[in-house]
Amino acid sequence: MTAIFLMSMIFGLACGQAMSFCIPTEYTMHVERKECAYCLTINTTICAGYCMTRDVNGKLFLPKYALSQDVCTYRDFMYKTAEIPGCPRHVTPYFSYPVAISCKCGKCNTDYSDCIHEAIKTNYCTKPQKSYVVGFSI
Repeated sequence: MTAIFLMSMIFGLACGQAMSFCIPTEYTMHVERKECAYCLTINTTICAGYCMTRDVNGKLFLPKYALSQDVCTYRDFMYKTAEIPGCPRHVTPYFSYPVAISCKCGKCNTDYSDCIHEAIKTNYCTKPQKSYVVGFSI
């Protein structure tokens, strides 16, 4: 019984280490422009989760490109566009944002990803809110 339990624990740890948990995750963002009357609340999906990485001991002897670690990033994504309500005529009221369809563990591409290590702490509205749900302002 102990041998079966021990083997199942080792198998579980090995599978857990080999699998990544990088998946599309629901995210709420708040968008506002100083010229517009409202803040827009948008529900979308982003890539979030855990990717297996290793920290090598010989950092001093390796080139920088060899030290980059995998992050949870977009595999497939599409852009959607929302209209911020209450904007004057001279202001473009449209805001485009990415929607994660599938994710992968890989190098962070700054062409379409924000590769920061800290969470953004300014994700709130300072103006009255309007919600945006699948192509319609509410």
